[in-house]
Formats: sequence, structure tokens, C-alpha cells
Amino acid sequence: MTAARLGDIISRVSDSIQTNGNSWQFLYKDRLIICITDENANRMRIISPIIEREKLDEELLLNSLVANFHTALDVKYAISDEILWSVFAHPLKELTEHQVEDAISQVYYANLTFGVTFSSTTLTFPGNTRKKEPEKPEIKKKKIKI
Repeated sequence: MTAARLGDIISRVSDSIQTNGNSWQFLYKDRLIICITDENANRMRIISPIIEREKLDEELLLNSLVANFHTALDVKYAISDEILWSVFAHPLKELTEHQVEDAISQVYYANLTFGVTFSSTTLTFPGNTRKKEPEKPEIKKKKIKI
């Protein structure tokens, strides 16, 4: 994959696009998505801003970390510049057209489902199947004198 080919794919799948050198900002199904490349380092990222860090409570933050393991498959939730993002990172040259299209979709869905299912696809990587047993209420026995 080259940056030029990547730009062609993004232009084809996006609703609108702005190009600036080695980066593209585009709307995909109403979400802002950004793609950045560095051909010298053979790296690329597709990212989408979700929420400001200050608006995240501990539960949302922890749920996004759990999702990184189980439901955000090829994308991850990450914080940079005080923003929580959905992020896909990959070597540029090895990237295929199908992977680009799938990555854009996963970044979009990870953004869209944040706070609900935290998922980038309909797949879930199996987690710990051992369920925590609910605590049983303590039953106090009273001695009855007869």
C-alpha cells in the first residue's frame, strides 16, 4: 500500500474529505475520521475522536480497557491530547485494500458503540467464562427453646 493508494480508497468510501499532505480528514457515516501516514517509518493510523478525557468517568475508562481485550478487535481505545480515540495502527506497505476498508469500518463502529457495547464488529473474543457467583445472603439460625 502507498499513501496515494490509501488516499484513493479513503476518497471512494468517505462522504466528504479534506487532504493535507500525508493526512486525510473525512466523514464516514457522520463520524469524523482521520488517517495519517508516514511512508518513511512504514506506519499509518486511522483514528476517530470520541470524547474529552475530562468527561470520562472511571467506569467508562475501565470498560474501554476491557473492550480492548474482547470486543474492540483490530482497533483500540486510546487517549492522546486529552481525547479518547478509536485507533487502528498498521504497517503501511503491508496493508491491503480490504484491510483499509475494514479498518475504517471498525474505527467507525468503535466510536459509535462507545459507552454501549464498546465493539468494533459483531464478533467478540471469548473472555473468562467463569462467572462470579452472587453472594448468598447469610441466613441466621435462631435456636428455639421448647
